[in-house]
Amino acid sequence: MRIARFSAGSDPQYGIVELAVDGGEHADTVSAVTGDPLATKVQLTGQRFDLSDVRLLAPVIPRSKVVAVGRNYAEHAAELGNEVPETPMTFLKPNTSVIGPDEAIVYPTYTNQLSYEGELAIVIGRICKEVPAERVPEVIFGYTIANDVTARDLQGPDKQWARAKGSDTFCPLGPWIVTHLGIDEAENLMITTTVDDEVRQHGPTRDMLNKIVDLVVYITSYTTLLPGDVILTGTPAGVGPMNPGQQVSIEIDGIGKLSNPVVAAQ
Repeated sequence: MRIARFSAGSDPQYGIVELAVDGGEHADTVSAVTGDPLATKVQLTGQRFDLSDVRLLAPVIPRSKVVAVGRNYAEHAAELGNEVPETPMTFLKPNTSVIGPDEAIVYPTYTNQLSYEGELAIVIGRICKEVPAERVPEVIFGYTIANDVTARDLQGPDKQWARAKGSDTFCPLGPWIVTHLGIDEAENLMITTTVDDEVRQHGPTRDMLNKIVDLVVYITSYTTLLPGDVILTGTPAGVGPMNPGQQVSIEIDGIGKLSNPVVAAQ
């Protein structure tokens, strides 16, 4: 199932997306549901919209946080001259950094090196703390796509990554949440990032150093995750600059495609 958050000219609502690849009779549509599927049981309202007639929004606005993982692909660590950490390197991105498909990534005036990082994102479905490995599947609601936007030139001078990773618009998510993938499937997908249709990243999720179960176990060992919280699982090699006027797209097989324009701060 694909769960989208969208606007059809009114308040945001959730819906179930049906694509042509599904082979159903309602290709490329979204069927509205009642309420928030991350909070309550939902029902179809009977309203159906063509995807071309709605605006897709960030599929989730985390209730508390986005937990991101750095240097989780060996080749990415190497391309920036970094060592692979002995334990997962985690950091927070505020929920105010989240934007949706086609929303603009704002290039701030305080950086001269804005970079894309295409990533698989895990959406948490229930309150959880100290989750044992065998119960990790129970707390995962689904998966989506993320761009861990980074002001690369601020990471060193700032001594921490709050501005470099957490500025407004620095966490595009979308286009929807896929709930039917198992963990084994999610760890066998291809991430492809393009800038103006030029391929910049192309790497498999199986190259993650710390796997999905390991990440959930580690993160919940020190913090409580809430429904709608998001874990970014790291990026493969090929990160690089993006500039105002360019379009950045991240595609993950089995999930979809997330695209965002880059604009200069006004």
